Amino acid sequence: MLGVLTSFLILSFYGVIAGWVLYYLFSYLTGAAGAVEQEGYADFFINFIGGAGGPVFWQVLFMAFVIGIVFFGVKRGIELSNRIFMPMLAIILIMLAGYSLTLDGAGEGLAFMFSPDWSAFGNADVYAAAVGQAFFTLSLGMGAMITYSSYLPKETNLPSAAGNVVLLDTLFAIVAGIMIFPAVFSFASVEPDAGPGLIFIVLPEVFNMMGGAGTIFAIFFFFLVAIAALSSAISLLEVSVSYMMRKMDWDRRKATLAAGITVTIFGIPSALSQGGPWSGAIVGELPFLDLVDTITDQYTLPLGGLIIALFVGWGWNKVDALRETGLTDTAVGMVWLWFIRIIAPAGILWILIQNLLNAPGTFGF
Repeated sequence: MLGVLTSFLILSFYGVIAGWVLYYLFSYLTGAAGAVEQEGYADFFINFIGGAGGPVFWQVLFMAFVIGIVFFGVKRGIELSNRIFMPMLAIILIMLAGYSLTLDGAGEGLAFMFSPDWSAFGNADVYAAAVGQAFFTLSLGMGAMITYSSYLPKETNLPSAAGNVVLLDTLFAIVAGIMIFPAVFSFASVEPDAGPGLIFIVLPEVFNMMGGAGTIFAIFFFFLVAIAALSSAISLLEVSVSYMMRKMDWDRRKATLAAGITVTIFGIPSALSQGGPWSGAIVGELPFLDLVDTITDQYTLPLGGLIIALFVGWGWNKVDALRETGLTDTAVGMVWLWFIRIIAPAGILWILIQNLLNAPGTFGF
C-alpha cells in the first residue's frame, strides 16, 4: 500500500514537469521558443510556470496521454518506447554532449562533474540525497518494479535484468551530465544546482547558439524526453491501476479512469505552486510541488525500500528468495541475502533518521 501511495504522489507532480516538456516541444514546433533572445530563456520559463492556465493545461494533456495508453494496455507502449525511442534519445544525448564539449565552459563543467570533493563524504546530507536519487531514478520503493516484475516470465534472469537497468541508467546520467554542465558554466547566470532550470533554461540556450540546426535538435530532444517521461508515468500509474484491479475487482478501464483522473486532480496544486496563483501556499517552508517531492524522495521511498528489504530478507523463505533471484547455491547469493537482511536496512534506516532530523519547518524536530 505504501508503494501505491508513493507512486501516486510522485505521478501527481511528475505529470506537471512532463507537461512543461510538452509545452517546450510545442513552443519549438510553433517557433515561439526558437524566437527567444539569447539569455532570455529564464524569463520564458518563469513566465510559463507562473501562469494560471498554461501549467495546468499541459499537465492535464500529458496525463491524458498516460491514461489513454494504460486504458488500453501498457505492453505495446512500453515496448515501443524501449526499442525505438530510448535508443533515439541516447543518440541525441550523445550528439548534444559532443556539442557541449565545444563550449567555452566545457573545461569548468567537466572539472565540476568529475573532480571529487572528498570532504563531502563527511556530510550526512550527501548520503541522504544519493539514496533518494537512487530510489527515484531506479523506481525503487514505489511499487513499479514489483508491478512490472509480476508480468515477467518465470525464466527471466533477475540479477542480469537489474544489472542492465543500473548500468544503462548510470551511463545515461553521465552522458546527460556531460551534455548539461559544460553548458551551465558557459552561462554565468545559471547555477549548477538550478534543478529543472538546467533542462528548461540551459539547454534551450545551447540550442539557440546552434542556429537553425538548434531548433531541429530541440524538437527531437524534447520529443524524446516527453516519450521517456511518458514511459515512466505509465509505470507509475500502472501501480495504482493494478492495485485497484486486484483489491476492488475492477476491470482495467474503470481502474485506469479512476486512478488517472484522481492523480491528475491532485497534481493541479503542484502545477499552480511554482509562481502561479498558489505560489504563496507554503507548507513546511516548501511550495506544494516541492513538498510532495520531499515527502516521497526523503520519506516514503526509503521507507518502502526498508519494508521490502526486511520482507525479502527476513519474512520470505530463504530458499524461495534465492531461487527467485537465480542465486541458489552461490556465494553471491549468500552475500546478497545478508546484505539485504542487515546492511541495506541499517543504511536506509540511518538515512530516514537523518532526513527526519534535517527536515525543514514543521517536519523537523
